[in-house]
Amino acid sequence: MSETLLDVKGMSCPLPVLRANRALRSMAGGARLRVVATDRAAIADFQAYCRETGHHLLAWSEEGGTFSFLIRRKE
Repeated sequence: MSETLLDVKGMSCPLPVLRANRALRSMAGGARLRVVATDRAAIADFQAYCRETGHHLLAWSEEGGTFSFLIRRKE
């Protein structure tokens, strides 16, 4: 399945989640969004965001200070 990439590296809380929210609103249900961020607070922010909105945080990882979040938009 294809995914859309959103690069928010260098942005601080709350901008990564706000940008992801804007991107997800324009996507079809079930679509995937990969967010790449450098703000360590994004870990807790995306977990809470997905819990509150019903989107699914499928996976997240960190490599060299860069965080990657894979989110599936709710149906």
